Amino acid sequence: MDTQEVGIPIPKGDREKKLVALSSVLAAVFLTLIKLVVGIITGSLGILSEAAHSGLDLVAAGVTWFAVSVSSRPPDREHTYGHGKIENLSALFETFLLLLTCVWIIYEVVQRLFFKEVEIEANSWAFLIMLISIAVDISRSRALYRVARKYKSQALEADALHFSTDIWSSSVVIGGLILVRLSDALGVEWLVKADAVAALAVAGIVIYVSVKLGMRTVSALLDAVPAGLRDEIAYAAQVPGVLKVKRTRVRIAGPEAFADLTLMVSHETTLEQAHEIADQAEAAVCEILPGADVVVHIEPLIRGGNGIVNTVRGLAAKHGMSAHGVRIYDVADSRLLELHIEVEDTLSVDEAHAKVSSFENEILNTLTSIHQVISHIEPIGELEERQSGSPDDESMVLEVLQGLKERMDQECHFHQVEVHRVAGELFMTLHCTVDPKTAIVDAHTLTEIVENELRSSIPQLSRVVIHVEPPEVDTA
Repeated sequence: MDTQEVGIPIPKGDREKKLVALSSVLAAVFLTLIKLVVGIITGSLGILSEAAHSGLDLVAAGVTWFAVSVSSRPPDREHTYGHGKIENLSALFETFLLLLTCVWIIYEVVQRLFFKEVEIEANSWAFLIMLISIAVDISRSRALYRVARKYKSQALEADALHFSTDIWSSSVVIGGLILVRLSDALGVEWLVKADAVAALAVAGIVIYVSVKLGMRTVSALLDAVPAGLRDEIAYAAQVPGVLKVKRTRVRIAGPEAFADLTLMVSHETTLEQAHEIADQAEAAVCEILPGADVVVHIEPLIRGGNGIVNTVRGLAAKHGMSAHGVRIYDVADSRLLELHIEVEDTLSVDEAHAKVSSFENEILNTLTSIHQVISHIEPIGELEERQSGSPDDESMVLEVLQGLKERMDQECHFHQVEVHRVAGELFMTLHCTVDPKTAIVDAHTLTEIVENELRSSIPQLSRVVIHVEPPEVDTA
């Protein structure tokens, strides 16, 4: 629905664009009429060609006014990107009109130069009308340029470029009329042909402008963007947290600009962090394209970490060991692998070191991206008999957890609490349900707080194992 139909005020920018386009239409009407009248009176082909040119200017100005009026409409169900492309279509239509003008002018030039004679009266009216034309064209081209640059309107910019060339073409016609006067004064008959030559020069100028305008219009319709703009936007979008800019697409429809970006971030990034990164990237793009409609898509980037971890664990199993706590670090130009490796507790230090060294060498040979391996050797331990804790043990643990639950304000819901003793030492395990959007780093910090509180309140507690899970896994 048109916003004007429901009484919504027209934005100031749209009103100013329509006003300057309408003034261009009125100026074209005025110039077309006076050039046509003077051209018929004087018989000057230069002035008649300018009248025809101004007549097509009138059509072009009308189309521009219509395009500017429609392009300001907001997006709707059929035009989700708005109506800005109509400005490009109007510029393409204007290009065809200009080329049509050139065909007619060149035809008349050939006729007057080689096949027929036309008497030309280069009187004061002819000069006056062309000077008026130049003054009007200077005024409206400046007004069009000012508003076009202010609101990035391609239709108005095309109109301004068009009318600025009219200044030069009118100047050429005046030069032709001067040569006709000289022909009468000096008696040099061939100077009469100068009017036709001036018309041919007008056609050349119009062809040049038409081709230039047509190329720009086709580029806009094909969503071409200025050279270097895409790279500039991709560079600006590399805000903190962005590991890679995967895709950058830009399209310009009339005064509107649209940018679609796909950014790669760490797979450990939380939803809130990803949203903040997207906001920063959008702001950076809008500094280059003010007012642009920017869409940022965030994707996780896994730098081969999961594949490396699985490979390391597979190699450890091959050597009869178990690996955990695998971490990968990029240090300068090298990549470091740290891990905990469990070996049989019956091995001596020398035997365990030899076995782990063989394992480390195979990692370096298999994973060429790894430059250094640091292993922390741990004993696997023996199977020990576990006994249930006493009622006093359970009561003591549950009392501490109840106090924690009240102080932590439901950050962690405790369940499946088990208390037992191994070789006389007190052990316990429990499950902790947290918000599924919680970052794993924050969840780990939370479990450390719980463990420290338990150990502080129950000094005889030897070992605590806390399992963190989202609500869906909560079995209560």
